[in-house]
Amino acid sequence: VQLVESGGGLVQAGGSLRLSCAASAYTASMAWFRRAQGKEREGVAASSSGTNYAASVKGRFTISRDSTRKILYLQMNSLKPEDTAMYYCASKHGAVRFWDDASAYSAWGQGTQVTVS
Repeated sequence: VQLVESGGGLVQAGGSLRLSCAASAYTASMAWFRRAQGKEREGVAASSSGTNYAASVKGRFTISRDSTRKILYLQMNSLKPEDTAMYYCASKHGAVRFWDDASAYSAWGQGTQVTVS
């Protein structure tokens, strides 16, 4: 599966962005991860049978898929400077046990940069 992210950019604190991830095929589990400079990669949100969110983004970010289930979105509202990071889309054909376990995902996109000033 190939994943291509888009939608990143520069936004002021309090603003919004919507990230998209186009997959070449349907996969059961898809997720967004991010890596800020000098920090470890962390799970942001996931979509499989349900949705999961990191505590730091719950209530501000919304993960969803389109009707084909091959495009993954991340609507990010009320952005904060600490949301600045490279955001990656990840997927796996089957279920994952722990949604924020990066090693569980087999396909990754190239990333899209989000900068909140």
